[in-house]
Amino acid sequence: MTDAAELERRTAQLLAEHPPADTDPADFLKARFDAGLAWVHYPEGLGGLGAPRSLQAAVDAELAAAGAPDNDPRRIGIGLGMAAPTILRYGTEEQKRRFLRPLWVGEEVWCQLFSEPGAGSDLAALGTRAVREAGGDWIVNGQKVWTSSAHVARWAILIARTDPDLPKHAGITYFVCDMTDPGVEVRPLRQITGEAEFNEVFLTDVRIPDAHRLGDVGDGWRVAQTTLMNERVSIGGMRLPREGGMIGPVSKTWRERPELRTHDLHQRLLKLWVEGEAARLTGERLRQQLVAGQPGYEGSGMKLAFARLNQEISGLEVELRGEEGLLYDDWTMRRPELVDFTGRDAGYRYLRSKGNSIEGGTSEVLLNIVAERVLGLPSEPRTDKDVAWKDLAR
Repeated sequence: MTDAAELERRTAQLLAEHPPADTDPADFLKARFDAGLAWVHYPEGLGGLGAPRSLQAAVDAELAAAGAPDNDPRRIGIGLGMAAPTILRYGTEEQKRRFLRPLWVGEEVWCQLFSEPGAGSDLAALGTRAVREAGGDWIVNGQKVWTSSAHVARWAILIARTDPDLPKHAGITYFVCDMTDPGVEVRPLRQITGEAEFNEVFLTDVRIPDAHRLGDVGDGWRVAQTTLMNERVSIGGMRLPREGGMIGPVSKTWRERPELRTHDLHQRLLKLWVEGEAARLTGERLRQQLVAGQPGYEGSGMKLAFARLNQEISGLEVELRGEEGLLYDDWTMRRPELVDFTGRDAGYRYLRSKGNSIEGGTSEVLLNIVAERVLGLPSEPRTDKDVAWKDLAR
């Protein structure tokens, strides 16, 4: 296993052979991946060196100090946080070598085709069908919804029903879908912010080769759990500095605008600042627990806290700013490549945070997961677990 000294040596060698000031950013990122310094805990040849995951932060800090470019992780967050760990665990060697490098470098953006109009919180009820042809390819038909980045994505992680005669959690298979297929239609979903970062995706006779299947036929629900657990960690457990995220702008306003202060707002800000810091440190501890591999269900708790805090903090910020908080900078219909919570005004943060308790798993579903999987409480009664999907009422 590669140790800290070896990583330091390799980082210095990368900087010497590819000086950031004189190297094209894309070429530097490719060289970094090939040097095993992208995901140091990944296997050799796949962007890593089999090193402890905890050493990644030191590599990142050293490269940042040298002025090295990053891969714009907010733009490719779905690929980094959801597709990559799933491909690493369930993909074939050919799939890993095909997809991981351009994914990490940022050459190919990914999206997630999971939720459907009739299968959001109850994702296992999904109805998108994949039927296998005699030649081995799969033909997919259906509709997906709430798909971030679909309008810029090259690839998608997709779950579809391959056997309707089995109960809903069975008979699902996991695929990599080519978003350039002529049968893929992406339509914008305009949100309360005025933007359309979300999309609905219609799949009509989309052809997926069996070589783009992840995991066994019918094992898609188990594969999807890896994606979902990583999604919740990536949303709720992202690495932030102190006063990073939503608490930063409201704290800055408090310090710079003493005329806005009241005793009540001060008490509420202190409470939320402490809760935000506790959540940040809990996220750091959770990331340290990931050194052994798979994330646990604790990520669901982190995502719950993330949604609640964002909504409460943004509400406090609007109230603190008074009449200014009611202003909104731009209602123009746009299709952004990423969500920019801190680069926009207070009105945007307030409106956009309303979606935090829906995206990445609704808060209600995550409460059930925490109750059953973390606290060990009895499961809710379910009458459809052993019923064939085709016989369920819809």
